[in-house]
Amino acid sequence: MGIRKVSEQPVWQGKHVTVAGLGVSGVPAARALHARGAVVTVVNDGDDERSRAQAAELEAAGITVRLGDGATLPAGTELIVTAPGWQPDKPLFQAAEAAGVEIWGDVELAWRLRGPGAAPWLAVTGTNGKTTTVRMLASILRAAGLKTAAVGNIGVSLLDAVLGDEPYDVLAVELSSYQLHWAPSLRAHSAAVLNLAPDHLDWHGSMEAYAADKGRIYEGNTVACVYNTADPVTEELVREADVEEGCRAIGFTLGTPGPSQLGVVEGILVDRAFAPNRQKNAQELAEVSDVQPPAPHNIANALAAAALARAYGVPPQAVRDGLRAFRPDPHRIELVEEIEGVAYVDDSKATNTHATEASLAAYDPIVWIAGGLAKGASFDELVQASAKRLRGVVLMGRDRGLIREALARHAPEVPVVDLDRTDTGAMSAAVQEAAALARPGDTVLLAPACASMDMFTNYNKRGEAFADAVRSLAATGRA
Repeated sequence: MGIRKVSEQPVWQGKHVTVAGLGVSGVPAARALHARGAVVTVVNDGDDERSRAQAAELEAAGITVRLGDGATLPAGTELIVTAPGWQPDKPLFQAAEAAGVEIWGDVELAWRLRGPGAAPWLAVTGTNGKTTTVRMLASILRAAGLKTAAVGNIGVSLLDAVLGDEPYDVLAVELSSYQLHWAPSLRAHSAAVLNLAPDHLDWHGSMEAYAADKGRIYEGNTVACVYNTADPVTEELVREADVEEGCRAIGFTLGTPGPSQLGVVEGILVDRAFAPNRQKNAQELAEVSDVQPPAPHNIANALAAAALARAYGVPPQAVRDGLRAFRPDPHRIELVEEIEGVAYVDDSKATNTHATEASLAAYDPIVWIAGGLAKGASFDELVQASAKRLRGVVLMGRDRGLIREALARHAPEVPVVDLDRTDTGAMSAAVQEAAALARPGDTVLLAPACASMDMFTNYNKRGEAFADAVRSLAATGRA
């Protein structure tokens, strides 16, 4: 099957473009389009103080902004550029479809605005592990002497990277399913889907639609489509993708790799995909101990990053050096303290069951702190998979009852503390209850399997509250 043809770079002068949404992506998109002569109108659902401040800045530059009305298609619109979080069923998009108006996301816009000789993209998506993998990849690329940046859904605007004065050799790009949905012409050098588990189904409508949007990352790849051998859906997405002639399917595994795979042999990360004579030989890349923390799912992230780097031609030593230099962001399986033989680990970023199952698999025995906003998740499979590792469980948050019921069904012997409180001292109480359940050699693990917004601004604030409570506990013990 051939690659879909897409339209060429449009002429922007005088083109009527509607930008849907302000914020991190909408404001730079509006400015970039206006600078190229487009007639830009920004529409935004909200009309709060922050939106009004952003609108005032754009209006001062000559850009029209409509606050509090993100549903009506402005007259004369020829193209919509949307913030990634806007759902496809919004009335604005329905009106655009009826009028035959094309819809792009900010990633699509960045891709179309790249100049001649632009840096190729090494792209990463997946339900969990995207940010860590992209940052590992950027560290490896830098260790190879390449000028690069970790961009995209990671917080650095792709538009800023593409349009800035800084010339890059290659970009490490994190892409969400939302961004991929609105990026029809994206063609990466190489790309990886790390894993797939139910998430954001309210946005996509079904698991099939969610997987299809993730799979867009493989379309038109030129060198490698990297997949997870432990997740057959990721390999199926590779099979379904239209890619350039000669593009290869490259698997990663926590076991011994076959040809065209990267994996682990006796504590060594090895490459049988890009090594000379890969049918018989493996190239050593790094030791498991070079990856911090060396939890199984983090080793998988490292292998995916290494596969993309090797697809770009990075030498083995740079993989090792890049992984050694990398340190994960806060609140991702981060050791806070060890108190009286008990390790306290912050994985507040584990906001869904898939991430939490990976986190729980890294420790044994565990006192598990969990709960928050379930986002429609079921916890039976998670509890079944992890029950034997649990010393005890402390539950908090709005939907903790769903986890409690799953524990009652599948781990009735595990002690459970149910905290019915949402005040600022709730996390401190949770840590104290967990400490009472723990024994020397145990890990108290904050891996909530839920979103945080019922009690905290975001997962970062939840993790900070956990770390503060652990340090207070440590100070009390030392007093």
